[in-house]
Amino acid sequence: MSGSASTTPSAPDAATAWYIPIARAVLALALAVVITFSADHSASLGLVTFGVFGLVSGAVTLLAAVRSRGAVPRGVLFVHAAVAILAGLASIAVPGAGLPFLVFVVTVFAVVTGFLELYLGLRSRRVEGSAKDRIFLGGLTIVLAIALLLVPPGFAQSFTGPDGVARQLTASIVVVGLLGAYWAVAGVYLVIAGLSLRWGSEGSHDNGAPAREA
Repeated sequence: MSGSASTTPSAPDAATAWYIPIARAVLALALAVVITFSADHSASLGLVTFGVFGLVSGAVTLLAAVRSRGAVPRGVLFVHAAVAILAGLASIAVPGAGLPFLVFVVTVFAVVTGFLELYLGLRSRRVEGSAKDRIFLGGLTIVLAIALLLVPPGFAQSFTGPDGVARQLTASIVVVGLLGAYWAVAGVYLVIAGLSLRWGSEGSHDNGAPAREA
């Protein structure tokens, strides 16, 4: 007689491949390092780095959309990818457009993709293992948009550094610094998310082998 198959409900599916968040993490952490160790925190640096981020993250999201197995709506992923790529192209095309343009492009990107991430996470929270990661990143991205809008455009604060040299904290430095901080937090979280998916998928393969016939 054949052994009956288990009818126990399965755990949420890892519909997102583990290398998708890892690829996003490497990109985010690399850009965070560039901003951290750069003496130039101008709007031009912000536009160039964000342009790279938009293009590469959009390409990664496009890959995720192509290989989506149904737990996550492909159409939403394609929109997410398109917004990221268009924002990246706009930033790369006019690196000298200045701070207002940088804030505008990043804010639009953050609001749209942040809410899309939240939507995807909430929609798939019972069927996809990485849903909680999408919810966190969506919320973090929306927080970035709010933080950028709170920076006064003409902000400039003079101060004396520990070395006794007079310096000035400007709106550009704050905005680019916020971008770097966002990438650092998102990158660390995405590394953890990717490794969790990797280990989770290995565990599911070990525990989900088909039962042999008796």
